[in-house]
Amino acid sequence: MSDLSQISLTRYFQTFLTNVEDIEAPKRFSNPYKVNPHELAQIACNEVKHFLSNQSTIPHNFGLGKHSEIKPIGKMFGVLVVENEDNSIGYITAFSGKLAGGNHHAHFVPPVYDALTEGSFVNVGMTELTEINQEITKLREDNSNEGLGKLKTAIDNRRIHCTAILDKIVDSYFFLNSDGITLGLREIFEKKLNKKPPGGAGECALPKLLQFAFLNKLKPIATAEFWWGKTDKAKVMNHGEYYPSCTDKCEPILEHMLSGIELE
Repeated sequence: MSDLSQISLTRYFQTFLTNVEDIEAPKRFSNPYKVNPHELAQIACNEVKHFLSNQSTIPHNFGLGKHSEIKPIGKMFGVLVVENEDNSIGYITAFSGKLAGGNHHAHFVPPVYDALTEGSFVNVGMTELTEINQEITKLREDNSNEGLGKLKTAIDNRRIHCTAILDKIVDSYFFLNSDGITLGLREIFEKKLNKKPPGGAGECALPKLLQFAFLNKLKPIATAEFWWGKTDKAKVMNHGEYYPSCTDKCEPILEHMLSGIELE
């Protein structure tokens, strides 16, 4: 598990730019599957949207008129309103998956597990996969019996290699809850649904935010997620609108992470 607690909290805990002194905090934490953000969460989202509208340091084309040479891709963002150990109210923010091909950008909390670090087993494994693919391409040109036999072996090796990488990625994700209990991604899905986790599980915004909060002794108060950019391929996500957490990738994880926290 990556040690996010070693990362300076001041880099991610953001004080509201808007005056929120007269806004009462909710008595219960947001239900992540209902779209009715508390006023504090809405204000935090508006501040993140303002940042996204004006920033020029992240080379990601959201399909909103910038970086037109890059393929436009909309992205889900989330905020988590929190209270720190000084009883100050602020918020942290995250994006789902990767942004501009990377996991780390100023303003946003890091991933639960970073598979893109230099020399990681993922990068090494992908280099090896490229070599296997190159071998397969060459063997496809050899129609001899010996060549066909080697081709079948190479294709089998590729399948085994890919499965091994994916399994190792899954086994690298661990999630905390407010009681300090840690469960692995595989254990969470097998316990809840008796199946392997789907691809991308653990990369959504809210699990990232809760993980960072628990590691840094931040009390979750409210949350909200919104889509930023071009409408997705399924034509479900629209620019600037709020959405609930997904159920296929997030529900088992959030059930563990929010255990013991009273929801609205």
